[in-house]
Amino acid sequence: MREIEERCLNAWPAAQQILYDGWIVRFANGYTRRANSVNPIYEGERGIYEKVLRCEQLYRDRGLRVVFKMTPLTHPPDLDLLLEGRGYEKEAGTSVQALDLRDLGIPGLSSVHIRESVDTNWMEAYTRMKGMSDSEMEALQGILSHIGPPAQYVSLLDGETPVAMGISVLEDDYVGLFGLVTDASRRNQGFGTQLVWAILGNARANGARTAYLQVEITNDPALRLYIRLGFEEAYRYWYRVK
Repeated sequence: MREIEERCLNAWPAAQQILYDGWIVRFANGYTRRANSVNPIYEGERGIYEKVLRCEQLYRDRGLRVVFKMTPLTHPPDLDLLLEGRGYEKEAGTSVQALDLRDLGIPGLSSVHIRESVDTNWMEAYTRMKGMSDSEMEALQGILSHIGPPAQYVSLLDGETPVAMGISVLEDDYVGLFGLVTDASRRNQGFGTQLVWAILGNARANGARTAYLQVEITNDPALRLYIRLGFEEAYRYWYRVK
């Protein structure tokens, strides 16, 4: 779990980050909980109430909601109960899925375009599929520009038209899949499956042995897709939001 959590932090960087007594406090102008939350995954020495109050102040100073990411690694273990007692609501229960790539049969695909960096055409097509606002697009560009490990920006094409897109980040022998999306007018036609195969095949060719991704537990179509592809749940996390 720690290997995946640390790679997730590296793959989806925040605009600002503060290390506070074992907690990683992240800010990205409010775009995505992942980049705007406290990650309490390491032990510290300060009292739990002191730390929670300090984090609340840090988010209030920036005009942001206070968000904590709860995982099986959370320190101290009773933090979730304390936050619930302080009025934090539970949101976005998420399944972290993993897949061993070493002996996986991966079909080859020819209608795939893979970029090593973001360009205007990719960003315009991606944000259109995601239905993102201009401010969200700006925040996303900031996140993508700060990814440290090698990232790839994948487009599945139907002719010359992108129909499904996603991001992969390779660190050591792990590849993370992020932001997978299929054009709303082309869903339920197998393009999501083809996109994942394309990402996995390219990642394995570049040394990946394990793939991971995150999907909300209420997203039944995506969960069914990943089960068909062989992914298995490694653990779950959720957010506590003030």
